[in-house]
Amino acid sequence: MSTREIVVLTDVALITASVQRGMADEIVKAAQEAGAQGASIHYAHGRGVRERLGIWGLAVEAEKEVINIVVSTDQVDRVFEKMYLAGKMDTPGMGFMWVTPLEKAATFVPPEIVERVTQRKGRRR
Repeated sequence: MSTREIVVLTDVALITASVQRGMADEIVKAAQEAGAQGASIHYAHGRGVRERLGIWGLAVEAEKEVINIVVSTDQVDRVFEKMYLAGKMDTPGMGFMWVTPLEKAATFVPPEIVERVTQRKGRRR
């Protein structure tokens, strides 16, 4: 019988973006080009002051796409910036992004990656 082990990731963060419907694919593509491995996308319905946005008078759609991407802390700034630019977040009403530090996360990690990371950490000490 084989022994099962949990590979716990500790140097990771969650990037979340709530964006206008139809924008997620382009944003995820930019994140992957910046080094993200993948993303989860789900649909949401916004509530609140959305009929008009500030002096521009833009209509803000209630239908949203929410993107979740887990990346290493080394990648957070680069991936976040690429997502921001791809999502045109500097335009009023296009969306909102945030980063959440994760205490720990777990998923399948190929043994060769675990070995490489373990060796790298051993050299730092």
